[in-house]
Amino acid sequence: MEPKSRDRRKTLLITLAAFFTFIVIALAVEVTDIDLSTLRSEQRQSSLTRVIRALFHPDIISYQQEEVIIDAPVYVPCPAEGIPPAEGVSPAGAYIVVTPACGEPGETVHVEGFGFVPNTQGPLRFVPNTEPPVSLGREVVETDEAGHFSADFVLPNRPNEGPQTIRAILRQSVGAPSFTKNAYDTWDKIIETIFLALLATIVGTLLAVPLSFFAARNLMKPVRSPLASIALSMLGWIAGIYAGLKAANWIAQFTQSYTSNVLISALSVLLIPVIVVFLIRWALPEEETQVPPVQIRLLRMAALVLVVLLAIYGLYSLAGLMMSIGTPLAEALRFFAFMGSFFFHAGDILRTVAPVFLALAAGGALGGLASRLGQQATEKLPDQAVKTMNILLAALAGATLMALFGAAIDWLYQVGRLTLTLWWPAAIGAALGAALALRTKAKDTLPIGLVIYYTMRTIFNMLRSVEALVMAIVFVIAVGIGPFAGVLALGLHTIVSLAKLYSEQVESISSGPLEAIQATGANRLQTIVYAVIPQVIPPFISYTMYRWDINVRMSTIIGFVGGGGIGFLLIQNTNLLNYRAAATQMLAIAVVVASLDYISSIVRERFT
Repeated sequence: MEPKSRDRRKTLLITLAAFFTFIVIALAVEVTDIDLSTLRSEQRQSSLTRVIRALFHPDIISYQQEEVIIDAPVYVPCPAEGIPPAEGVSPAGAYIVVTPACGEPGETVHVEGFGFVPNTQGPLRFVPNTEPPVSLGREVVETDEAGHFSADFVLPNRPNEGPQTIRAILRQSVGAPSFTKNAYDTWDKIIETIFLALLATIVGTLLAVPLSFFAARNLMKPVRSPLASIALSMLGWIAGIYAGLKAANWIAQFTQSYTSNVLISALSVLLIPVIVVFLIRWALPEEETQVPPVQIRLLRMAALVLVVLLAIYGLYSLAGLMMSIGTPLAEALRFFAFMGSFFFHAGDILRTVAPVFLALAAGGALGGLASRLGQQATEKLPDQAVKTMNILLAALAGATLMALFGAAIDWLYQVGRLTLTLWWPAAIGAALGAALALRTKAKDTLPIGLVIYYTMRTIFNMLRSVEALVMAIVFVIAVGIGPFAGVLALGLHTIVSLAKLYSEQVESISSGPLEAIQATGANRLQTIVYAVIPQVIPPFISYTMYRWDINVRMSTIIGFVGGGGIGFLLIQNTNLLNYRAAATQMLAIAVVVASLDYISSIVRERFT
């Protein structure tokens, strides 16, 4: 292609791109309804000026007010015999002059004030001689440096034969300044906001760290397992979670009378850890010279089951003990009563989440045991037997998963037809599992790590796409209006956001330490502890501090829907058009955000 032809084509492309950009911008202006004529409206400029001035005068400090009340006679309408001369009117001190001193309803009169305290303000009122005071014209007048003011207003439709009154009420500040009620309310809410964001960040970080490792591609990609191991692991997890929830509920009901007793709970908390440690050391010895007989192995398995049951009972006992001592401790500590309240609520939280811990522990234990059995069977059995086992187990696992999915659909949409929500999903799941087993070689390993990776990333992306404001609305319905709903909403959003950031940081670590640790024969957990965590601690700290800063700012938004924090106060004052009070909350938010930015920069400089 000749250079001139190439240049002409390049010029044409640039021209077309510029024309297309122009069309897009013109369309954007049309869609967004840009109209600067509204900005030039006198009414809008007046309102904007008033709001801006109010925002730059936050309601923080107030003074005691001293009022000076001065009256002047006015006639509505003008009397036929003329206005009688004023009696006792003296220019000494403060006084007001009404020009003219009479008029028809709707006419404008001019009011001037003299001899007032300079730089004071207050309302002008029309006081009928038969009715309560009525505000007129300009509600507020302000004196200049000479103590003079002037104002025009329209006489109301209050005709009367006798004299009526125009009253000026000028207020001046006296005494020492003091903080307003709005300032104290703002202080309370900004402290609530800080701790709301802090608690959400702590909880979110604790849960995001372990989840982030499952969403790191470099850690999950090498994880591969045979199909039998995967199917048995899935079935083990499902059965373990179900059994764990049932066992937790049974233990809670069976031991309720014991865990509510302070003495029994205290003894249980002291003795159970000792018993559990002893049983674990006996059931899992460090080394054995010979394989123990079957009876001993069965006893050891029974001991491990007993350890789990004792651990659950110990959790409930600890929860009951904390709740029992929380209330009297709050009464005894007085100023530090919040410590007693913390013990009570911590015990309640522990009792609530104990079934979840047990379900996950049982699911993990049973899933891991089933996975090892599937691995061993795949290694030891012949190919044909493994192929048959894979088909059966994959079909069973697929049917179970799809049946659970159908049950979730039935709960959400209340279909009420088992054929559609149970049997058809189970049949489809079994068919898909069997098809996967038929297409896979008997002893091939499947990339289960990548499946977990994509599943976790999908969940994180879906939850991150839901704004914390929407989450707050849901949690307000669940737990009521207040900061607790805000903590739950921000905590959930923090988990998925930090887990994504953490996982991306894990993916960018150096592979050298990982290979060195793995070369020593370390397992996956040891690899993470000794090769991954030391590399990600500094960025994790940086992301966590940044997330706290985000949560402080987001808490102002979720307060709009009742999620607690200073946002609740801000939206209330904004709706009431109390912009001076709203300016106080905006100032507090700006100060806190700037302070957190300064603190986080120091922390990042020190640890990164």
